Amino acid sequence: MDGNELHAATKAVHGPSREGKPSGPVVAPIVQSATFQAASLDEQSRVRAGDEFYTRYGNPTLAEAETAIAALESTDGAMVFGSGMAAITAAVLSVVRSGDHIVAQRNLYGSAYEFFAHWLPRLGVQTSFVAAAEPEEFARAIRPETKLLYIESPSNPTLEIVDIRATAEIAKRHELLAFIDSTFASPVNQTPKTLGMDVIIHSATKFLGGHSDIICGAVAADMDFLTRLRETRIVLGGILDPHAAWLLRRGIKTLSVRVARQNENALHLAHFLEGHARVRRVYYPFLESHPQHVLAKTQMSGGGGVLSFEVDGTAEDTGTVVESLKLFALAPSLGGVESLVTIPALTSHAMLSIEERRLLGVTDQLIRVSVGIEHANDLVADLDQGLSHISVRS
Repeated sequence: MDGNELHAATKAVHGPSREGKPSGPVVAPIVQSATFQAASLDEQSRVRAGDEFYTRYGNPTLAEAETAIAALESTDGAMVFGSGMAAITAAVLSVVRSGDHIVAQRNLYGSAYEFFAHWLPRLGVQTSFVAAAEPEEFARAIRPETKLLYIESPSNPTLEIVDIRATAEIAKRHELLAFIDSTFASPVNQTPKTLGMDVIIHSATKFLGGHSDIICGAVAADMDFLTRLRETRIVLGGILDPHAAWLLRRGIKTLSVRVARQNENALHLAHFLEGHARVRRVYYPFLESHPQHVLAKTQMSGGGGVLSFEVDGTAEDTGTVVESLKLFALAPSLGGVESLVTIPALTSHAMLSIEERRLLGVTDQLIRVSVGIEHANDLVADLDQGLSHISVRS
């Protein structure tokens, strides 16, 4: 059976095609070794390019996770990293050098925005930020020195949807690389490669890992790009530990069933919050009220396990709500089996200025919810009692 014919749920468990059914353990072992012995200098020179030389260069356990991610994203291969930000920074630095230029959407994860806006300029690389709701904004911002377009869809934390296919076509037209952070969607809800993206990035800490117990990142792409990326990873050293890679691979096996439940729960909660008197606005792409609902439905099979909402009240009211919740843990991150809440202005986007947060739509009243796999009615009841601690505005 051709691995490309398999459904995502099957790829998550088995990786690519299992044709031939090789003998050995059903669960691949953890190769917890920093270095690998060679029988001769000739052999050592050959294995240097593989996964059995030195773990900063690669490792069989990392390769297991990378193969599974590549199968899910329908790319030639993938590489894992010690964090999502390690994946983002290594991928970008594999392409740009002093004097180059990037076009990125304005609504990005806080640390990614910080990297583009404040760190890359130290290396002589400039970024133009555009409103991504209109793809042609990317085209208008392109310069002769532009090397890549960078998007995040859905975006963190306001769930903005970018037209992936249109953005990829603009990049191709101008002979640029098209990057996407697809963390919020996961490979279950969205496959950017089929829509024309060149480089797909994940904070694998989130849905891919799925249990809030590892920090890791991943990049999926074609082999030409991965060859460049491997050299960057070797030099910068953002490698993933083999045990964490083993946990990542285990988490991926249940990805499809977890995300399906999170999709259902998140939509249920979004409808509840949209009708609540103490909620000003709800951000969730599969709500019909979302300004890009139609676009979301065309490029996503599910709305994802994250939503955000604005409390109709003060910053103090917002703090009261999150501190009153019983089932939702007050914690950053997302994508795990347990439900979490955070106030992005105090966590994921706290490093940005008030003006930068305003431009990104990150208000002091915004709460981001990572929806877990608990029973939806229990989660609704907890949100309801939390919101009951503030008074309705007249």
